[in-house]
Amino acid sequence: MISRQPWGSAGGQPVELFTLSSGGGATVAVATYGGVLQSLRVPDRAGRTVNVALGFDGLDGYLDPDAADAYFGAIIGRCANRIAGHSFVLDGRRHELAHAPGDSVTLHGGPGAYHTQVWQAAPARVGGGDALRLSYVDPDGRNGFPGTVRNEVVYALTPDNALRIEYQVACEAPTVVNLTNHTYFNLGGEGAGDVYSQLLAVNSSVFQPVDETQVPVGFAGVSGTPFDFRAMKPLGRDIRAVDGPSGEQLALGGGYDHNWVLPGAGYRLVAVAWDPGTGIVLWTYTDQPGLQVYTGNHLTGELVGSGGRAYREGGGFALETQRFPDAPNHIGEPGWPSVVLRPGEVLRTRTTYKFAVAGPELADRIRF
Repeated sequence: MISRQPWGSAGGQPVELFTLSSGGGATVAVATYGGVLQSLRVPDRAGRTVNVALGFDGLDGYLDPDAADAYFGAIIGRCANRIAGHSFVLDGRRHELAHAPGDSVTLHGGPGAYHTQVWQAAPARVGGGDALRLSYVDPDGRNGFPGTVRNEVVYALTPDNALRIEYQVACEAPTVVNLTNHTYFNLGGEGAGDVYSQLLAVNSSVFQPVDETQVPVGFAGVSGTPFDFRAMKPLGRDIRAVDGPSGEQLALGGGYDHNWVLPGAGYRLVAVAWDPGTGIVLWTYTDQPGLQVYTGNHLTGELVGSGGRAYREGGGFALETQRFPDAPNHIGEPGWPSVVLRPGEVLRTRTTYKFAVAGPELADRIRF
């Protein structure tokens, strides 16, 4: 079942909120503003429905400039994550990009990017479940990116409580593209406090250290560092490590805000998260090569969410499936998946967030 309702307006354009139901106890609400995943309700081990996505009751919350800078639940594009020097060279031509005042990087497509646009929407059926098809045409030159880009994003909620997100992108001139979703999860419930006691495992033995602007400066093994999540551990166990290079890395972002290099290719399981209190498990699958883990380090308590509680540091974690940060400045380099899209090509990628419940035995069972 899918329903729709008016949800205000942004930039003179009407905004709608669509609600999809799985039939398995899950519901997801998606706004046409930014393609925002406004809420995601799933059953816990007691059968109660818990909203596990940070967000706001109304559109005004997302229009707040501080909230816009946090990208709650939004589709991120044209090029997710950071681009150093707010520029890149493609086919011998340098493209200068828009950026926030004082920043040395362009972040998540720059000001007024995909997360602030009103997308066109149409209900659909995918795989026997409700789906919402969103589309947005990003014009040539917006924020300095070359070429008109046609984007389609489909949110599908399956009967087994999996939220599948499918991206399809085509262009009219050579450009760079890297799309993701920026939902903040709290498996204990939206506004329930920090996520540091929630457990996470990531299928990766390599992460990307960053410089003071949080741009990657290469690759490093996770073994023996706080970045080793190959077995489940609490997100907060090592987040305040202060010794050595790993401590410096955590200090740069105030916690985890790094890209993990995912092994293999094709659609596969890349991460598992679990809350001991609710028993809710989040299984993340993707065909993307990277996973940015962000622990809500810059939530300051100034924003109040849909449950009426302030969002503070560590109030949620994001699992952003993606190409690598700053990939436009590493075109053609070994180890860097391409973000280049050319006319006649179609970029297709998908990510699934699947929800279930489990007991403590899960922590011992998950090993990557």
